[in-house]
Amino acid sequence: MRNRRQDSVWIGATILFSVGVSAAGAGCDSLAGLKLQDASVTAATVVAAGAFKPATGSNAGYKDLPEFCRVEGVIQPSADSHIEFEVWMPVSGWNNRYLGVGNGGFAGSIYYAGLAAGVKYGYAVSSTDTGHKGSSTDAAWALGHFDKIMDYAYRGVHETSDKSKTIIRAFYGGNPKRAYFNGCSNGGRQALLEAQRFPADYDGIIAGAPANYLTHLVADFVWDMQALDESPATYISGNQLRAVEAAAVAACDADDGVKDGVIGDPSKCRFDPAVLACKGAASDSCLTGAQVGALKKVYEGARNSKGELIHPGYVPGGESGFTGWAAWITGLQQGRSLQHAFGAGFFADMMFQDPAWDYTKFNFDHDMKSTDDKMGPLFNATEANLEKFKKRGGKLIIYHGWSDAAISPVNSVNYYNSVVGKMGRKQAGEFVELYMVPGMQHCGGGPGVTEFGAATPAPSDPQHSMSIALERWVENSAAPAEIIAAKYKADGNPASGVVRTRPLCPYPQVAKYKGSGSTDDAANFVCAAGN
Repeated sequence: MRNRRQDSVWIGATILFSVGVSAAGAGCDSLAGLKLQDASVTAATVVAAGAFKPATGSNAGYKDLPEFCRVEGVIQPSADSHIEFEVWMPVSGWNNRYLGVGNGGFAGSIYYAGLAAGVKYGYAVSSTDTGHKGSSTDAAWALGHFDKIMDYAYRGVHETSDKSKTIIRAFYGGNPKRAYFNGCSNGGRQALLEAQRFPADYDGIIAGAPANYLTHLVADFVWDMQALDESPATYISGNQLRAVEAAAVAACDADDGVKDGVIGDPSKCRFDPAVLACKGAASDSCLTGAQVGALKKVYEGARNSKGELIHPGYVPGGESGFTGWAAWITGLQQGRSLQHAFGAGFFADMMFQDPAWDYTKFNFDHDMKSTDDKMGPLFNATEANLEKFKKRGGKLIIYHGWSDAAISPVNSVNYYNSVVGKMGRKQAGEFVELYMVPGMQHCGGGPGVTEFGAATPAPSDPQHSMSIALERWVENSAAPAEIIAAKYKADGNPASGVVRTRPLCPYPQVAKYKGSGSTDDAANFVCAAGN
């Protein structure tokens, strides 16, 4: 549930309206005395262009930032709350928009890269640590602190939105024209919770790879842990994962009409892991019977004793790579995956409040019910009725990589379909779109296109920027169509050169090859109904 490259969704400058601090606005330094309900400003300073230095690490990524007003604050809605947040506001060149950025994992720190990406392109932007300090994979802070769990679950992001708008209004002398939120992974969960629980906070929301059914997602983590760690014989090595992915791609790559090393829609891939069963001695190119059984469980997803699906499993095609299964599901060593970190962190430190909790004893019947009863109302963002958000003009874009090894991409399809089922396809189409990204792993990376934008996107072209497409939808009622995504030789670095471009299509449409021209050029594809 990490927060990778979510700032890249916003790279691609919007049409900037040059607005300095108005006569009615306050100077940056004076914001230190601003009165806020259940909150206080702890510092307000002007940061010179290119002068920002993070507390740790290099400032290389911040040298091209404009001059901005940096406001630091603390929000305390309860006696045990201490929600730190920051708001960065361009001194000149404000685009009249406010942007909130989400957190990955268990949060625990302010997302400075997201703040930088926002202020660089003219947004007044905010981020929060959601009420605690620590690594994004550590939840020990939650032991004995229910209020902090609540702050992390939803309250920190909402309170930060509220206080940030007050600060922006005081600085510029007026409210932002529009408010937007962008988050991936846990940040995608935060995004959907905002639309569902606080529909007035934001006008436009981008939810990437959302961990929105969190109680069931972490139960699926435990399901995988139990399957793969049952004994040394069930563990699958990194080399074997490469063999698994190669076999899956060989079976389903051509299903979309293009052989490019990427499975277009893995949910329709009929890949049977049994084809990898060793004929002789075990090796890196085959799987033992125990390993095949464990792999099938991961693909199938967590189930209760009645066989009812708790959470969709993972799909074929995203097994290898640094951000693939070796990191998330199997671990580089048995019992050392990110699923272990997040599964144990959630259940031991939050749900059961027991550091000695044993995941092997988790029961997918009564333990699942008690988890849903206690934690579901705090964490889950599964409400399909978004009428309040729609009624006030809100627009929502969800995206998810088909090769995500952290959160099953089928989960996003299921949530989108639940909204369509609840509100009707016509109504849903007026305010929500889903983009599924073939070959993309968790929030970025992977063999497919992973960057939202061509190498040199037009600054205001919605076809090359998901954020601009969202803004046009919110502000001009121009519904988004295809988004041109790119894969670069070095992920995240347009200067390294483009490997390929490909259109991302509003679900359930898919990109179909026209039959001629390079398959690495988006111009040779068209969005059409899926098979």
